[in-house]
Amino acid sequence: MPRLLEYGEAAPEAQAVFDEIKAARGIEDVNNFWKALAVDPPLLRRTWDSLRAVMAPGAIDPVVKEMLYLAVSMTSGCAYCTASHTAAARAKGMTEAQYGELLAVVGMAAETNRLAEALRVPVDPQFD
Repeated sequence: MPRLLEYGEAAPEAQAVFDEIKAARGIEDVNNFWKALAVDPPLLRRTWDSLRAVMAPGAIDPVVKEMLYLAVSMTSGCAYCTASHTAAARAKGMTEAQYGELLAVVGMAAETNRLAEALRVPVDPQFD
């Protein structure tokens, strides 16, 4: 199990990132992912800055971004990220119907991807 650093145990650089996360998300404490990364303050800073930039408002609707993150987390087999981004997607408005369809798409993509790879299906010229 990784060491989870609480605010008072973290280096000042990590505390600064914790403060930014808490302010950005309107929360009292950061979640365990950030506490685990706090053992390496430069990694914590780089990850927070990258995540904040990628998940910032843009051309893709915020709930869709969370659902994409959730789909990748599911296919990567990351239980922590799946739980975290399911909660985030729901908080941004993902409905149960959308969640059900997301599960269906993730499952179908996994199946057809495996079939295409197992059969070594060549890519059609019109897809290049």
